[in-house]
Amino acid sequence: MKSTLRFQADGGTIECLYTEAIDLQLLGPLRITRATDIRFNDPTQQWQVHDAVTDRVLFSNSSRSECLAWENQNLQPRSKS
Repeated sequence: MKSTLRFQADGGTIECLYTEAIDLQLLGPLRITRATDIRFNDPTQQWQVHDAVTDRVLFSNSSRSECLAWENQNLQPRSKS
């Protein structure tokens, strides 16, 4: 997995898909806001990736690993061209 950090103009906000590949705690105290929440839907027997703000289902699959892979593929900060 490629690690990407995007620093916002406010000088203190970093957008990234968090992994421990880079120890961000070296920069100081962290405040983490999740972009998504993965949870199991009992009636459909599917794992679902929910938008953490709107609760909208973004992706679903019978495999939690596939949902994690979808997050990794789709939630990387977009490069500004």
